Formats: sequence, C-alpha cells, structure tokens
Amino acid sequence: MKKKIFITLGIIFALACTSAVAIAVSMMNAPKHPSDYHIGITYEEAVEASERPMLAVFYVDWCGYCLKFMPKFNILSKLYKNKYNFVMVNVEDEANSKLVEDVGIAGFPTVYILDPKYDNRVLMPNLIYQDLGKFRVELDRYLRIRGLLDKASEK
Repeated sequence: MKKKIFITLGIIFALACTSAVAIAVSMMNAPKHPSDYHIGITYEEAVEASERPMLAVFYVDWCGYCLKFMPKFNILSKLYKNKYNFVMVNVEDEANSKLVEDVGIAGFPTVYILDPKYDNRVLMPNLIYQDLGKFRVELDRYLRIRGLLDKASEK
C-alpha cells in the first residue's frame, strides 16, 4: 500500500516539475514588450491600400495592458487578414507624433477602426476589445455597414 502511495506521489511530483519547467520556458520566450509583436503593416501602407479598413492599435512599450492585448490582436490579424489591414502604432515614436495628435489618444492601448476610403474612425472601447467575442461582433458589424456604403456608392 505504501509503495503505491509513493509511486503515485512520485508521478504527481514529476508532472508538477515538468509543468513548471514548461511554464518557465514559455515565459522566457514570451514577448516582453508590445513592439516585440510584429503584426500587420505600417500606417502609411494601410492608407495606400484603402480598399480595406484598418484596425489600428496605439500602444507604448511600458504598458502592461498593451502587452496583454497583443495576443488578441494577433489572433484577430489571422482571422480577419483578408478583411482588415492591421496596424501597430507606437505612440512614443516621433515618426507617429502627427498621427497620434490627430487621432487623440487618451489611454493605452487605444484601438480604432480607421477607414481612409470613407474618412471614418470608430473608437473601440476597452469593454469591447477585452472580449474577443464582442470585438469580433463589432468588426463584423463594421464590415456589414461598409458593404452597404460600397453598394450605395456604386449606384
């Protein structure tokens, strides 16, 4: 009986150690800053390719919320790669200062749907972009509305 208990405890200990090592390795390889993610194209490229709206995230590297948001942004970039242009804008980069001032950033991350074709901006509230399901509903809603605008402009 004692032998079975020791064997069981040994197996549990081995599994716990293996899990701890796997977690430590994944944390070592995990991105440490939002800019470590390389998602999408530049803002300038997205404006030139205005046949699609863009989903832009405005971030700073020291923001923990920005870092936490990036995996969701990455998932969305794969799900909507043919429907939106994905853009990451580092607010602290001087090259982006005019855009940042124009858009009006109040916190981090700030997520917008920007549509150069219709000169339209939709600010996504954090209650929406924190929930992947709700976020997808809003992205799909925007695409439906844009489709209606496209049809109306064809007439």
